[in-house]
Amino acid sequence: MRKLIEYINEKVLVKIASLQMIAIITRIIAGLLTSKAIALIVGPFGLALIGNLRNFVAAFQTLATLGLYKGIVKYISEFKDNSNALTRTLSTTYYFGFISTLLVSFFCYFASEWINTIIFPSYNDYGYVIKIFAIALPFYALNMFTFSIMNGFSKYKILIIINIIGQILSVSIALILIYQEKLKGALISVAIAESIIFLITLVGIFNRQSMLPKVQVSAVSFQMLKKLSSYSVMALFPVLLLPLVTIAIRSYIIDNIGYKEAGFWEAMTRLSKYYLMFVSSLISLYLLPRFSEIKTIKAFKKEVWQFYKTIVPFLIIGLVLIFVLKKYIILAIFTEEFEPVEDLFFWQLLGDFVKVLSIIIAYQFLAKKMFWHYVLTEAFLIIILYITSVYFINLFGGVKGAVVAHFVSYIMYYGIILLIFSSSFFGADKDDIVEF
Repeated sequence: MRKLIEYINEKVLVKIASLQMIAIITRIIAGLLTSKAIALIVGPFGLALIGNLRNFVAAFQTLATLGLYKGIVKYISEFKDNSNALTRTLSTTYYFGFISTLLVSFFCYFASEWINTIIFPSYNDYGYVIKIFAIALPFYALNMFTFSIMNGFSKYKILIIINIIGQILSVSIALILIYQEKLKGALISVAIAESIIFLITLVGIFNRQSMLPKVQVSAVSFQMLKKLSSYSVMALFPVLLLPLVTIAIRSYIIDNIGYKEAGFWEAMTRLSKYYLMFVSSLISLYLLPRFSEIKTIKAFKKEVWQFYKTIVPFLIIGLVLIFVLKKYIILAIFTEEFEPVEDLFFWQLLGDFVKVLSIIIAYQFLAKKMFWHYVLTEAFLIIILYITSVYFINLFGGVKGAVVAHFVSYIMYYGIILLIFSSSFFGADKDDIVEF
């Protein structure tokens, strides 16, 4: 624990870490307020539909930007003192991102009725929500482009402040829409939430006006695109496919069990997302840059075990507390109508525990750009998640099967991760260079 605290103090800065924590808390509170409003006004039925739209929006936002903005942060940091290379990076990312965003926006707008039949099963007619999303999508892309520039120039403070203000604005608009338009308002708020933040990010654009002349059509570089492509695929693969698989699982629950049960599962996955946000933020804040620095197998092994010893006990205590207080958590965040969600906690919490254990090690794939290891293990997880979900939903005859599948999938995924890194963890301590 001392090592982690020292690292944050020395390399991340307490002020930025504190702001990041405030941003996370703001996002969680925003999510909890929205969930409460949906539970009170719309109920489990609406929550299931909102879940499908939320997953669709997440997938197509990533597709629209081609996942390029993950790589731009690295290359801006690398080229910020090299004007020509910086111009090529910004120009290539902006124009390819702009073209792909427009194509995805046009597709969503003109195929809105077809998309409606995919994500809103049976008699629901919300094609106009997809059209609203299509119109808002370019603003999301501009927002992400600006965010990436500020991130690359290490403008963490203004970035986090913009994020906090944006979350407050988004949740305020969402609550107004839900109150006035009920389910329609909730769906529209999901479609525009991330794009609204662009209004706040305009401040960041004015703050970095010197970057605008560097975005030039003539500076577009296919060589730079090739460099960015590995980051693009690594970002696209899970963020695009996992939401689509989640839609497929939820739609399977709707078709075979019912909307209410799908709403209960959505409630459980929302809760999971909120409490895991703290853990995932800590991992990305500390572990990813730390793994990037590590050069030997011995140091990698030591770092993982150290992180396990430091974080896992707190994780176990937190998950046990959540399980013990599950009844009160459901009543606080949702309503009495969501009481059946209590039966889903045990397997979901077990699955989340194994998930954290696995991603702690799997971050090495990202840190060392182990492209094929990352893609193949993520593909395995996504495929096995759908197969086990269908199997266990049928076996248990209810939505409990979906959370059992969550646990089983991550057990298998963790097993694959341990197999890949078996020589690092279970072999003798070595000072060999990390190579896989």
